Amino acid sequence: MVAAGCGGTGRELEPFSGPDGLAGLDFVTRSLTLDPRAGGAGPRLVEVPGGLVNAVGLPNPGLEHFLATELPWLVRAGARVLVSIAGATMGEYADLARRLSRAPGVAGLEVNVGAPDEVGAGLFEVREPYHAASVIAAVRREFPSDRPVLAKLRPDVSRIVEGARSCHEAGATAVVVGNAVPAAFPDGRAGGLSGPAVGPVALRCVAEVHRSLPAMPVIACGGVRDLASARTYLAAGATAVQVGTALLHDPTTVARLRADLAADPQEDA
Repeated sequence: MVAAGCGGTGRELEPFSGPDGLAGLDFVTRSLTLDPRAGGAGPRLVEVPGGLVNAVGLPNPGLEHFLATELPWLVRAGARVLVSIAGATMGEYADLARRLSRAPGVAGLEVNVGAPDEVGAGLFEVREPYHAASVIAAVRREFPSDRPVLAKLRPDVSRIVEGARSCHEAGATAVVVGNAVPAAFPDGRAGGLSGPAVGPVALRCVAEVHRSLPAMPVIACGGVRDLASARTYLAAGATAVQVGTALLHDPTTVARLRADLAADPQEDA
């Protein structure tokens, strides 16, 4: 799967996606809000050993523009579109879910309830697992039961199982583990760390969730960049993996990984 925000609108990634393009690929959009957002002030990305610190501020064109231009293009390209959503209130999440439920081509939703700096980004603050569960419940009520709702959680080892269980009980089809880890820029500004540096933490979280909730699908995200890193997550109990930061370094990563998995099939894939 393409992780939220790392495949652009899809147009940017398609030339690097192999002979089939985006056809058949699970593509998670950048996080959408009801109204357009310009994003945070620069610099938004800083490379650090093992990854990136970012504070992009969730720039996006808003729901109406997405429905009119970006979604139809992705559907024509053959992608399986999962729309990432973010809001300042539970009402905004519910409104997004309701309107996206009527949009042709939306295969499912990924609910961003684990941003590394919700307050700084102006999003609904998720301090406890029941906050995330409340958002998932509000979304689930507005979205068809036969389409998946994924809960994207921060890889917090001490709370991940509780958070996953709460979201699952609230109606989440699966959990995505994890989002960027809270971090800071060299100048002290709040941001989120992603990339291989967070891989061991995300792996621990995936293993803990799978051990405690074996029937719940877990999608791993954090440092996936090649066949070995993908298989490590699959062996730990992940159902699927998302590729994120690696695409910013090498946009052919998803195409290579799809080809490698097809050429080297194993039961855990």
